[in-house]
Amino acid sequence: MGKNNSKMMNAHRGKPIPSNPLKSVLKDLTPEEEAALPRGWQLIGEVLLVHIPEVLRPRRAELGEALLSLYPRCKTVVETKRIAGEYREPIIDIIAGNGTETIHKENYVLFKLDVARIMYSQGNFYERRRMSTVGKDEYVVDMFAGIGYFTLPMAVHSRPKRIDAIEINPVSFGYLSENVRLNKVDGIVHPVHGDCREKTPEGVADRVLMGYVGTTHEYLPWGIKALKPGGIIHYHETVPEKIMYERPGQYITAAAAAQGRRAEVLQTIKIKKYSPGVWHVVVDAKIL
Repeated sequence: MGKNNSKMMNAHRGKPIPSNPLKSVLKDLTPEEEAALPRGWQLIGEVLLVHIPEVLRPRRAELGEALLSLYPRCKTVVETKRIAGEYREPIIDIIAGNGTETIHKENYVLFKLDVARIMYSQGNFYERRRMSTVGKDEYVVDMFAGIGYFTLPMAVHSRPKRIDAIEINPVSFGYLSENVRLNKVDGIVHPVHGDCREKTPEGVADRVLMGYVGTTHEYLPWGIKALKPGGIIHYHETVPEKIMYERPGQYITAAAAAQGRRAEVLQTIKIKKYSPGVWHVVVDAKIL
C-alpha cells in the first residue's frame, strides 16, 4: 500500500472515511492545523513515514497515535526530515510506536530494511516493476544495488542467468545479502561488497543497471566497459527539466566514444520529480 487515498476504509465498520482520514481521529483542530494536516504518507512494511508541518509539531505524538489507529497492523510512525551523508541515509524521528526494521512486500518481492538507516523511495515503484520484466537469461551487473531495489524484482520475475549486485554501503550490503536469501534467488544474485569502480567486471554483461542519482555520470566508463557489444545500459540521472532529454544521452554518448564505442539511445523515461525544476530520469541505451 502506498500513499493514503480516499478509498481506504477505517475501523468504522466499513464506512468510507473522510477525504483526509486524520480529521476523524484528531480532535479540537484549529483551522490552521486542519489546513496543514498531512494529506499523504508512505507505508513501508509495518512502518509509516510522514512529514509533519511546523504548525503541527506540538501535536506530533498525537498525530502519530492517530495514524497508528488508522493502520492497526503498523507498529511505528516516523517523521521524515531529510536525506544526508555519502550513503544518502534518512534522518528520522520516531513519533509513535517502536521499531524501524521491517519487511516491505511489493510486486511479490520482499525487501527487508531499517527505515532509520536505509532510504526506500516509493516514487521508483514503476521503474522497479519495469525492471522485473527484463533480463531473462542474461548476465546483468547492478552497479549500485542498495538493498536490491532493481536486482530483486528482476531476479524474482525475469530469472536472469546471473546478476552481480555491487553495493559499497555496508548496511545496505547486509540487507542485500539477507534479501537475496529471503527471496530464494541465491543461485541468480551474487552480492558484491565494494566500490563499483573496482568491482565491476569487464566485457561480460548483457545489461548494466546504474540506479544511483547524484554523480552517476562519473561512473559511466565502468558501466560501458562492463557491456558486451549490443548490451543495454539503464542510466539514472537527476537533471533540469529543460535538458532532461538531451544531457543524459550526451553523457552516455561521450563516455562510449571515449572507449571507441557507439551509443544508441533507445528511450528516456521520467521516474519522478526530484526537486523544483529537476527530474529523476532513466535512459535506456544500447552500447555497440
